[in-house]
Parts: sequence; structure tokens; C-alpha cells
Amino acid sequence: MLITTDINKISIPEWDSFIENHPNGTVFQSHAMYLLFKNTKKFKPILIAATNNNKLIGVLLAVIIKEYSSAIGFFTSRTVIYGGPLIDNSLEDLEEMLDLFLKKLIHKVKNKSIFIQFRNFFDWGKQKQVFIDNGFNNLERLNLLVDTSSEDTIRKRMSNSKLRQVKKSLKEGAKVIQPESIEQVNEFYDILYYLYKYKVKKPLPDRSFFANFYEQSKEGDLGVILLIKYQDQIVGGIVSPLHKEKTIYEWYICGLDREFKQIYPSVLATWAAIDYAAKNDIRVFDFMGVGVPNKDYGVREFKKKFGGEMVNFGRFGRVNNKFLYAVTEVGYNMLSWFRKI
Repeated sequence: MLITTDINKISIPEWDSFIENHPNGTVFQSHAMYLLFKNTKKFKPILIAATNNNKLIGVLLAVIIKEYSSAIGFFTSRTVIYGGPLIDNSLEDLEEMLDLFLKKLIHKVKNKSIFIQFRNFFDWGKQKQVFIDNGFNNLERLNLLVDTSSEDTIRKRMSNSKLRQVKKSLKEGAKVIQPESIEQVNEFYDILYYLYKYKVKKPLPDRSFFANFYEQSKEGDLGVILLIKYQDQIVGGIVSPLHKEKTIYEWYICGLDREFKQIYPSVLATWAAIDYAAKNDIRVFDFMGVGVPNKDYGVREFKKKFGGEMVNFGRFGRVNNKFLYAVTEVGYNMLSWFRKI
């Protein structure tokens, strides 16, 4: 068996096939996602792959994200893994393989990022203990999964209020479009940037992330951007990676809801991805997180009205440098406070 971090030592077609056929396969562990991370400013992909007799038996794609390119960027560095690692389920020593992946990842990034976070798309079951044994904390996180197997199923499970808002929005002249130019993607980004800076108060990827996603989406191997157009203006939209015939995700979404109350841009953007799934034989729409259990979260109540099933796959978090993590957390809280005044 060989474990490598060199992308040149694995077959890209075999990687794509492995992800496609794995029961927990996701676009977030794909070669297409690797390219998105690689071409985005302040992102650095980390690939760990395992082979046995030249056959791929496991993949872990992580990304180190920083807010600044300069030396100070280290203080904002974190390693994020979406829906991975993926290991061949036919192996008898799954726990041992998972342990090897985690140790390799920790060794690779412990001096390059302050913490590591796994954002889970499935339940690890008894294998959670392997994460805990490697210094990870098991964090509770809720999510909503919407059955998009048919348009009838979607409409039966959506609230009447959301169905009325979608109908009214379309009647008022709002349209769901795929970007016709990079300028429209930039219009979307400007709305999203304002939302994250003044309301969400969380880091947002550089503009290059969305430009690269747009270019890759035209090739059909990563996902789709759906925009809300009203009176020749982009008023909202959603960035949705997708795994063909399986899952479409809500990664980034926004809308000028206050400015255009009569067309409900955020509602229409959410519905657009759900409707896209139904019309393209994608079985599930994944909201990618709706907060912590037993803690009020207004966005969760909004999203529940689209008729999803609540799950709790949680997250795993590991702090690589406790002192710097504490310093960074204080700095982040101060930055959030300054943005309020």
C-alpha cells in the first residue's frame, strides 16, 4: 500500500471514477474541486490518496484557506475538509486506514494552519472514535436535506407561504438564469460581499473563487450558478456544486430582499436550485448546515419551510496551535465588533 500527497502519482480518471462510485462520493472530494481550490487566491488544496497494487482505495481532499496573502495570513489559516475522507468500504481495516489518513493530514498541515475542521456529509458511526483518538472534538451541527426526486414531492413538502412567494416572484417578472457573462457573476459577488461583511460577518472567498467556479461550471464538471434577474439587474443567486444524479448543494446564496421585497430574491434563489435538481434527476438538495442544536438560528426556520429532513452528521475540529487559536479568536471577535460601529 502507498499513501501519497503528490497528485502526479495518481490517475485522474481513476480518481473521478472512485468518487463517482463511492456511496458517500461528493463533488467536494473530486478533481474538479481540487482545480477550483488550486486556482483561487489564498486557497491551497491538499490531496492525500492511498493505493494498493496500483488501485485507488482512498482519497482525502482538504483546503488550507487564509484571509491574507502576507505573513499575517497564517493567523487566519484553517484547513477544511468537506465530506471526506472517502475510503473503499470493502476494506476490512477501515478504522486503520482512516487513522493513517488523519495522521498524514495532521502531519501535513499542523504547521500551516491553526485548526482543522471536517464538515461531514454522512454519519461516521463507530469510526468517530478514530477522529477523537487523533485529537479531534466531535461538534454537533444540524443540516437539512430536501428530497428532490420529483417536482410533486417538492411541492407537497414546501410550505404554502414559500410556494406563494415563488409564484408571486415569477409573476412579477423575476427570472432564474445561468450567468451569461462574468459581469453578471461579479454583480452577484458584490451582493454577497456586502452580505458577508455587514450581516453574516464571516470570511468570504476572494472574487477569483467565483470567477473560477463560473468557468468550470461551463464545462459541466463542478456545478451550477443560478442567478435571479429582475428588470435587467442581478438581485440574487446561488452557487451550487453538484454530484450528478445524487446531490446539489447550497454553498453561497444571497438576495436583495429588502430592496426587492415583492420578488423575494433569496426564496427564489433557493427554489431555483431545488427546481434545477428535480429537472435534472438530482435526488437531494443539501443546505450544508443550519446551525447548532438547541440554539436559536433564524436562518434554520427560513430553510425548514422548503421541506427538508433534519440530520445531524456533525463536524470534527482539531486545534493545531492553542495559543494562536486563542489570539485569532480574540482578533476575530474584535473585528466583528468594529464592523458593527
